[in-house]
Amino acid sequence: MELATDTIALLMAVAFVAGLIDAIAGGGGLLTIPALMAAGIPPVNAIATNKLQSSFGTASAVVAFARKGRIDFRRFLKPAIGAFIGSAFGAWTLQRLNPAFLSGLIPMLLILMVIYFLLAPKASEEDRQGRLGPVALLAIVSAIGFYDGFFGPGTGSFLTTALVALFGLGLVSATAHTKLLNLSSNIAALLTLVIGGHVLWTVGLLMAVSSIAGGQLGAHLAMRVGGRVIRPLLVTMSLLLTMKLLSDPANPLRAYVMAHA
Repeated sequence: MELATDTIALLMAVAFVAGLIDAIAGGGGLLTIPALMAAGIPPVNAIATNKLQSSFGTASAVVAFARKGRIDFRRFLKPAIGAFIGSAFGAWTLQRLNPAFLSGLIPMLLILMVIYFLLAPKASEEDRQGRLGPVALLAIVSAIGFYDGFFGPGTGSFLTTALVALFGLGLVSATAHTKLLNLSSNIAALLTLVIGGHVLWTVGLLMAVSSIAGGQLGAHLAMRVGGRVIRPLLVTMSLLLTMKLLSDPANPLRAYVMAHA
């Protein structure tokens, strides 16, 4: 599929902004997937191409955080593997089940997450004692990885919330490790979509260049200003994602609300 030069340039600009937002709070796909579809790319190809470009952006953010010593690779190696396996299994399941029921559940989970960040005490910039141990960390991350492969929206938000609320990480540390875990789940889903032949390589790689630049800038901003930016942006992106999901006429939760209004 061939796209006009100005269309590709616009998609690259969107990918830069999405990469920046993704590195801080997640949710960059809210920008890139609609932009790809607006360019006339079919939904499955848009999702697959978005996985390609966002994987590069996430990898860029991981490198930026790692250079500053913000990622504990030893502690999060097994969870990253769990996210990979969970995502691969989720993508495999997606091809056999209808994920529509999740589109009604996810907005409620996102709203609960927003309430948590609005009402919970201000998260510390330093790590503290977590409520759960490494086995629970592996299980929860693997489950979120499965969700990323099966459905996807809000994965970064869910990972960050879990790492802060359950495992004692400060917001910057949680954001850094979320990028590592999300990269693992993204790669697993991307490989599945590549095998299916759905990726548009040219536009995806060009967008990846911009996504890398945005991811680098976003990671540096997250480390520099910390929770002052991460917390409000996390809440904002979660609310935007909730509204987007509920605006879909096929969403069962929206249909239920309309029927009982």
